[in-house]
Amino acid sequence: MFFALIYFMMIRPQQKQQKKRREMLSNLRKGDKVITIGGIEGVIKTINEDRIVLDVAKGVNITFLKTSIGQVIEDDEQDEKPLLSEANTTNDDDER
Repeated sequence: MFFALIYFMMIRPQQKQQKKRREMLSNLRKGDKVITIGGIEGVIKTINEDRIVLDVAKGVNITFLKTSIGQVIEDDEQDEKPLLSEANTTNDDDER
């Protein structure tokens, strides 16, 4: 009984997370916007079995291991982030 509880409380959720991550990595495509586990944002330029080349700035490409990709940025997520200039103007207006 104790082992069943441990399985459903700890092992099963971890297996689901691992499966979700494997699916995310296998579905990566050229042109996807991603964030690495180190926090670097870029667009996938090339991809092969275990390596990805990200375009992080104009003329700047960095090669990463595929496993270093932390998440894929969906277009709607990108639109929700306020620009730094928008955030600053909002704060200035509130102080007046």
